[in-house]
Amino acid sequence: MNLEITVDDLKTQLASANPPLLLDVREPWEYDTAHIEGSTLMPMGDVPKRAFQELDEDKPILVLCHHGARSLNVTVWLRNQGFPYAQSVAGGIDAWSRAIDPHVPRY
Repeated sequence: MNLEITVDDLKTQLASANPPLLLDVREPWEYDTAHIEGSTLMPMGDVPKRAFQELDEDKPILVLCHHGARSLNVTVWLRNQGFPYAQSVAGGIDAWSRAIDPHVPRY
């Protein structure tokens, strides 16, 4: 399983009958500025203390940030902790705004 998926893949997966968890690892002010409906906010710094209580290692987790760097770091960490279905959204919410949904504000 690839470490990253495209925003086109994200759109397809979110529209499926059994969508994955979309984990937004940005800060609350970023989430308040722009987010994808249905995403779960868990700032990057909170992931180590919340992952084992709130995430299911047997289900797909798509990790999102602003441009894709934080989400890739979190994805690698999750994989190393036993979450094999974690994937980072390449380009982050900025790529989503540009390619998929221009109504999501860019910042």
